[in-house]
Amino acid sequence: MRVLRGLEGTSSLRGCAVAIGNFDGVHLGHRRLLETARARAATHRTPSVALTFDPHPARVLRPRMAPPTLTPLPRKLELLEEAGIDVAVVLPFDMPYAATSAVDFVKRDLCARLGASDVVVGWDFTAGHERARVDALREMLLACGIGLSVIQPVSADGLTVSSTKVREFLLEGNVEAAAVLLGRPHDVEAVVERGAGRGRAIGFATANLRPEGLLPALGVYAARVRLGVGLRPDGVAHGEGARTSDAVCNLGVKPTVEEAGPVGLEAHLFHHDGSDLYGERIRVEFVGRIRAERRFPSLEALRTQIAADVVAARELLARASGANAETAPNSEGLRPRVS
Repeated sequence: MRVLRGLEGTSSLRGCAVAIGNFDGVHLGHRRLLETARARAATHRTPSVALTFDPHPARVLRPRMAPPTLTPLPRKLELLEEAGIDVAVVLPFDMPYAATSAVDFVKRDLCARLGASDVVVGWDFTAGHERARVDALREMLLACGIGLSVIQPVSADGLTVSSTKVREFLLEGNVEAAAVLLGRPHDVEAVVERGAGRGRAIGFATANLRPEGLLPALGVYAARVRLGVGLRPDGVAHGEGARTSDAVCNLGVKPTVEEAGPVGLEAHLFHHDGSDLYGERIRVEFVGRIRAERRFPSLEALRTQIAADVVAARELLARASGANAETAPNSEGLRPRVS
């Protein structure tokens, strides 16, 4: 997938089919947009394009009210690539660009610069500073000879898929429900740091992390860890050839051993002792929540609880692997409902 920063140099994309959105999380609803753009592009034998914005417009327009980001830009680009998109165009979003009218967005950006033949948006998409809705957008695009596909809300297990709902589930610690809407486990990335070594001292060595992206509620989680992820020169994250390990993770402030401290993530990997991971970038996928974080009366009590958490995590991960095999995504990218 090519990544373009801005609309300069897009002449080779003329005739493309463009899916437009913030794509935060690249959830099942976003994937329906991307699949539609790919289908339109295949019909015309032209590139499929995802047009997104950085930073999220809410962070510019309403910074105090902006929602936390589910997927930092490099991870978003990786997920767009996994969805089969040919080109990602990242438009820098600032206050001057926020003043763009819907007409200018259509005539200048989509028609003159990008040369789109088809546009795909979600049902609640708005364009320009006047927030023109899809009916008005359709008329503007038609005047330029551009077709419009509007994707209606996508449901999974009876729930309407949205980035807002994913955030709500994560902040509740319900990572399983978030995964249903995302079509994959929510993940975060970080570089492994040196810790105090307390985990190794009690028999459970951990990788210590300060992750990027939205974190779920504090607690202990069963997780899968991908080792050795990084960034390509075009800014897209990648994990080709990376090793993986099941793990149990503690997300919190370590109340048993510290009076107060910043929130951190510790991952005890089942298939790796963590001895050579310092400075390595890893990705943690949250599969299921085991319990809340709490203070223990002694290190021995903590060690006993961690041993029980490991058992619980292994069982949860085994069940998740079996469920995933039974509910693989179908041709529309949705997982069938399991009764």
